[in-house]
Amino acid sequence: MSRKITFEERIRIVEYITVSEHAYSRAAKHYNVSYQQIRFWMLKTTTNGYIALKDRLGWTKPIEKMTEVERLRLKKRQLKIQIKEQEV
Repeated sequence: MSRKITFEERIRIVEYITVSEHAYSRAAKHYNVSYQQIRFWMLKTTTNGYIALKDRLGWTKPIEKMTEVERLRLKKRQLKIQIKEQEV
Protein backbone atom coordinates (compact mmCIF):
# COMPACT_ATOMS: atom_id res chain seq x y z
CA MET A 1 0.00 0.00 0.00
CA SER A 2 2.98 2.32 -0.09
CA ARG A 3 2.57 5.14 -2.57
CA LYS A 4 3.15 8.87 -2.62
CA ILE A 5 0.03 10.80 -1.62
CA THR A 6 -0.03 14.45 -2.70
CA PHE A 7 -1.17 17.31 -0.51
CA GLU A 8 -4.34 17.68 -2.62
CA GLU A 9 -5.11 13.96 -2.33
CA ARG A 10 -4.78 14.14 1.44
CA ILE A 11 -7.27 17.00 1.52
CA ARG A 12 -9.67 15.01 -0.70
CA ILE A 13 -9.39 11.99 1.60
CA VAL A 14 -10.09 14.07 4.71
CA GLU A 15 -13.06 15.70 2.97
CA TYR A 16 -14.33 12.29 1.85
CA ILE A 17 -14.58 11.34 5.51
CA THR A 18 -15.79 14.60 7.01
CA VAL A 19 -18.18 15.88 4.36
CA SER A 20 -19.53 12.55 3.14
CA GLU A 21 -19.36 10.98 6.60
CA HIS A 22 -17.62 7.82 5.36
CA ALA A 23 -15.79 5.51 7.75
CA TYR A 24 -12.00 5.47 7.86
CA SER A 25 -11.93 1.87 6.66
CA ARG A 26 -14.09 2.71 3.63
CA ALA A 27 -11.87 5.68 2.77
CA ALA A 28 -8.75 3.52 3.17
CA LYS A 29 -10.10 0.99 0.73
CA HIS A 30 -11.40 3.62 -1.71
CA TYR A 31 -8.10 5.57 -1.85
CA ASN A 32 -5.78 2.59 -1.32
CA VAL A 33 -4.23 4.08 1.82
CA SER A 34 -3.81 2.53 5.25
CA TYR A 35 -6.43 3.05 7.94
CA GLN A 36 -3.75 4.24 10.37
CA GLN A 37 -2.48 6.86 7.94
CA ILE A 38 -5.97 8.25 7.38
CA ARG A 39 -6.63 8.37 11.12
CA PHE A 40 -3.35 10.23 11.61
CA TRP A 41 -4.30 12.78 8.93
CA MET A 42 -7.71 13.28 10.51
CA LEU A 43 -6.17 13.94 13.93
CA LYS A 44 -3.66 16.39 12.46
CA THR A 45 -6.40 18.19 10.51
CA THR A 46 -8.64 18.48 13.56
CA THR A 47 -5.83 20.05 15.54
CA ASN A 48 -4.13 22.27 12.95
CA GLY A 49 -6.29 22.43 9.83
CA TYR A 50 -5.39 21.37 6.31
CA ILE A 51 -1.94 22.91 6.44
CA ALA A 52 -0.98 20.10 8.85
CA LEU A 53 -1.35 17.69 5.93
CA LYS A 54 1.67 19.21 4.23
CA ASP A 55 4.48 16.77 3.64
CA ARG A 56 7.53 17.78 5.66
CA LEU A 57 9.90 16.10 3.20
CA GLY A 58 9.93 18.95 0.70
CA TRP A 59 7.48 17.39 -1.74
CA THR A 60 4.95 20.20 -1.48
CA LYS A 61 5.10 23.93 -1.75
CA PRO A 62 5.59 25.69 1.60
CA ILE A 63 2.71 27.89 2.72
CA GLU A 64 4.98 30.92 2.36
CA LYS A 65 5.48 30.14 -1.33
CA MET A 66 1.82 29.50 -2.09
CA THR A 67 0.09 32.17 -4.08
CA GLU A 68 -2.65 34.18 -2.46
CA VAL A 69 -5.21 32.25 -4.53
CA GLU A 70 -3.84 28.88 -3.33
CA ARG A 71 -3.95 30.01 0.30
CA LEU A 72 -7.49 31.32 -0.09
CA ARG A 73 -8.65 28.07 -1.72
CA LEU A 74 -7.17 26.11 1.16
CA LYS A 75 -8.85 28.38 3.71
CA LYS A 76 -12.18 28.12 1.85
CA ARG A 77 -12.05 24.32 2.01
CA GLN A 78 -11.29 24.43 5.73
CA LEU A 79 -14.23 26.75 6.40
CA LYS A 80 -16.61 24.53 4.42
CA ILE A 81 -15.60 21.57 6.55
CA GLN A 82 -16.08 23.55 9.77
CA ILE A 83 -19.58 24.59 8.66
CA LYS A 84 -20.47 21.00 7.76
CA GLU A 85 -19.21 19.76 11.16
CA GLN A 86 -21.25 22.43 12.97
CA GLU A 87 -24.40 21.36 11.12
CA VAL A 88 -23.99 17.81 12.42
